[in-house]
Amino acid sequence: MTKIIHLSDLHFGAHDPRLVDKVEERIDAVKPDLVVISGDFTQRARTEQFQEACEFLTRLGKAGHEVLGVPGNHDIPLYDVLRRFLSPLTRYKRYIDETLCPYHDLPKAAVLGINTARSLTFKDGRVNEEQVAYIRDTFRHHPDDKPRVLVTHHPLFALPVGDGPELGKAVGRQEMALAAVADAGVDLLLAGHNHRASTHRADDLVTGAGNALVIQAGTATSTRLRDEEQSFNLIDIAASHDVSVAIQAWDGSGFADAHRQRFLRQAGDWQTENGRELAQADA
Repeated sequence: MTKIIHLSDLHFGAHDPRLVDKVEERIDAVKPDLVVISGDFTQRARTEQFQEACEFLTRLGKAGHEVLGVPGNHDIPLYDVLRRFLSPLTRYKRYIDETLCPYHDLPKAAVLGINTARSLTFKDGRVNEEQVAYIRDTFRHHPDDKPRVLVTHHPLFALPVGDGPELGKAVGRQEMALAAVADAGVDLLLAGHNHRASTHRADDLVTGAGNALVIQAGTATSTRLRDEEQSFNLIDIAASHDVSVAIQAWDGSGFADAHRQRFLRQAGDWQTENGRELAQADA
């Protein structure tokens, strides 16, 4: 069993310090094999915000937790135009991680992060040909029964934002990215950006997108909410075909299981444990 805590959209600089403390408490209690943070460590990519994020990561490290993180669009300066286009992720590399596409080969899962944040797109994400080749090359030599997990900040798909009909944009060069995901046999796609927790089947979102389980995290600590309270995911991976997702929701005093669901893949199709089609239901 591989246990992953999936955080996203921390937004240091627009965060609630109480929630940061409670996230750490919950992580310490769970003792995950890996903490994944799918981008937006900061609100405006300012030095003091990165310093706060760095202190958070340092505390996790001192507590014995391994962390894999990728940048988000908020980790690129918005108003500092020169820095935005000449050295957009310098502060991220200094305070968070020099590696923009990190990789962790766990005993029972392989986890790869890809940077989708770009200077030119402002809030939208994009992948390039080099990253797509890296996805294929990284997962190529893993045995088929070892779960493959891909982490991005931006969802590869157009997914709902809030409770209304509005959809966020799919990642740029989506077709190329999805082809690589399918070819590489990726089992789980983890992302954030929309501040909304949900779980989907890739092929339900885009025909021919493969059979990955698409897991979105809400915002863990930000005060910028979209129709739901702060939350993050606890993901238990028993096998490449057996995954449980438990939303850890803020209840005013701490984070606890708000909804837990087990997903089983049979003949390439993900279903809930009771045999119902997964479709596009919330996790």
